[in-house]
Amino acid sequence: MRAEKILTSSEKFHIELGLGRISRILELLGNPEKNLKIIHVAGSNGKGSTCAILEEIFVQAGLKTGKFTSPHLFSYCERIAVNKEPISDAEFDELIEKISALDFENKIGLTEFEILSAAGFLYFNQKACDIVILEVGLGGRLDSTNVIANPLVSIVTSISLEHKERLGDTIEKIAYEKAGIFKKGSPAVFLKENKGYETLKKEALRLGARVYEAKTIDIKEKRAIINGENVEFALLGQHQGENLALALCAVDILNETKVLSVNIDFETVKKALSKVKWKFRLEEVEYKGNKLLIDACHNPDGARVLAEYLDENYKNKKIKLIFGCLKNKDYKAVLEHLLSKDNRRLRFYEFDYPNALKYEDLMENLADCPTEVLRRAAENVEKIENPYEEMSKNDADLTVVCGSIYMLGQLFKDIDIVLR
Repeated sequence: MRAEKILTSSEKFHIELGLGRISRILELLGNPEKNLKIIHVAGSNGKGSTCAILEEIFVQAGLKTGKFTSPHLFSYCERIAVNKEPISDAEFDELIEKISALDFENKIGLTEFEILSAAGFLYFNQKACDIVILEVGLGGRLDSTNVIANPLVSIVTSISLEHKERLGDTIEKIAYEKAGIFKKGSPAVFLKENKGYETLKKEALRLGARVYEAKTIDIKEKRAIINGENVEFALLGQHQGENLALALCAVDILNETKVLSVNIDFETVKKALSKVKWKFRLEEVEYKGNKLLIDACHNPDGARVLAEYLDENYKNKKIKLIFGCLKNKDYKAVLEHLLSKDNRRLRFYEFDYPNALKYEDLMENLADCPTEVLRRAAENVEKIENPYEEMSKNDADLTVVCGSIYMLGQLFKDIDIVLR
C-alpha cells in the first residue's frame, strides 16, 4: 500500500504526544470529529476487549458502528473499521495521501498515529456512522484521539505500570494521564477495583465528569452472570469480567440518556456476547493437530492474566511457551509471571522487528537476576529459529505462543489455524 510507505517513513514513524497538530489537521479537514457520537476508551489492559464487546453489541443492535484501534496485527486497515469490516486498501491509501498532502502543504509535522487518527475521524464521518468506538493510542490526556470534546461515554480499563518514560513511574501518574479523557458533563466509567481508582475518581470529579463505577461480572467457563442470568460469553478468562462490566455500564448509560436512535435490549446484548471475538487474546486454536493458545501479553499485568488462566485450566499439564517481545518492555516481570510454575518451559523466538529483544540481551539480563524464577528460566531457556516447527511438535499438552503483538502478527499472517 502507498499509505504504509508514508506512515512508516522516518519523519512520521515516531511518538510525539500533544493535541496541537491533530487539532490543526482536523480543522483543515472540516472537523469531521465534531459530527460523530463517540465512546472513548483508555487503559493499560483490556481496551481492545472492551471495544470488541461494545462493537458487537452495537452491530447487533443495527447501528452503523465505527471502531478505531491500535496496533494492528496484519494490516494498517484493521485499525479503521465499520461494522467490523476494515477500510479497503484503496480507501485507506486515498485518505492517508490526502491528509499527508495537507500536512506537507501546511508544515504541520504530523506523526504516524496523528495521521491515522485524522483518517479515522474522516472515514467514520464519510460513512455516516451512528456511533464510533475510539481507542486511545498512548496514555490519554495528550493522545491525539483526545481532541474530541463531548464523548457519549469515556471508559478507563485496567491500569498498570507501562510506558513509564512517557506516562510516569507510578500508578497514580499513569492514572492521571488516562483520566485526561474525562470531559465536563460526560459520563466517566471505571472499576472500583482499578489500581488507579482514587486518582481516576478525583480527576473525574475535578474535570466535572459524571462518575459511574462498574462492578466486575463473574465469568466462568464461557458464561457470564448478568442480572442473575447465566449468559453465554465467547471471550476466555475471568479478567474479561472487568471489561464486560465496563462495556455493559456504557450501554446502560446510552439507554438512559437516549442519545442513540435505538434502545439496546438484553436479548441483543446476549446475542452479541455469544459472538464477540478479539484476536489473539487467550485464543485457543489448532495447528497441525496440536493445541495452541495465542495471547498478546505485552506487559506484566497481561502476563499475570495469562498465568492465572493457565493455573486455572492447565494446572497439571506440560506447557511450552514460545515467547518474543520488544526490548523496551518489562520482560523480566512478564517472565516472572509466565514461568512461576515448574510445568512451563520457555522457547525464545527472536523475531524480525527493529525493536525486538535479542537472545543475547535476554540471557545477559536473566543471568544476574535475583529471583529464583528467572535464574531457573536462564538455565532452561532455548532459542528457536523455526517457531512453526516448534508449534508442530507433539512434546507438550499445550503450546502457548505469546508476547509481542507484532510477533504474533508476523507468525500467523499466512498460516492456517482453526478456532477450537
